[in-house]
Amino acid sequence: MLAILLSCNASQDQQPDRQTTPTPAPVPEADQVQRGQYLVGIMGCNDCHTPKVMTDNGPVPDAARLLSGHPADEKLPPFPDPKKAFSGEWVLFASDLTVGVGPWGVNYAANLTPDDTGLGNWTFENFKKALTEGKSKGMDNSRMLLPPMPWQNYRQIKDEDIRAIFAYLKSIPAVKNVVPNPAPPAPM
Repeated sequence: MLAILLSCNASQDQQPDRQTTPTPAPVPEADQVQRGQYLVGIMGCNDCHTPKVMTDNGPVPDAARLLSGHPADEKLPPFPDPKKAFSGEWVLFASDLTVGVGPWGVNYAANLTPDDTGLGNWTFENFKKALTEGKSKGMDNSRMLLPPMPWQNYRQIKDEDIRAIFAYLKSIPAVKNVVPNPAPPAPM
């Protein structure tokens, strides 16, 4: 009887283990930063979040203020016709594309550098929520991100890509720049 029980237990122990999904190996930080730089480039983040300098070939991103958002000390020129700007007939952009004006009001591109005036205090979860859910500062009870930020396009982005972008943004030089708060549309 004991031999039969031992035989049954032994045969149960020899059953193949259930299939488990292998855990992907962690990506080295240097590779993650490089991938993040690539993604930031192809996603056009510099188009709005980096101030421009004028050259003989037109405006180019200002490398000294990479991804630092709308310069806090830069004043906007008066709008040619505020009624049209806020009516929805037109959408206006500042010459360096760091400001958008439309029916939502006036919105300034955020500082994405690792300075405390940018993403310095953000967690990965804050960044993910901002990018995929459109929540300002990545906080549940905050306002929605305003146009022209295309956060809706990033709802399905993979966590590994968000981690790469976040790693890259945390690796760039910090730029102290307190971006102005958005302004509601002017009364018509």
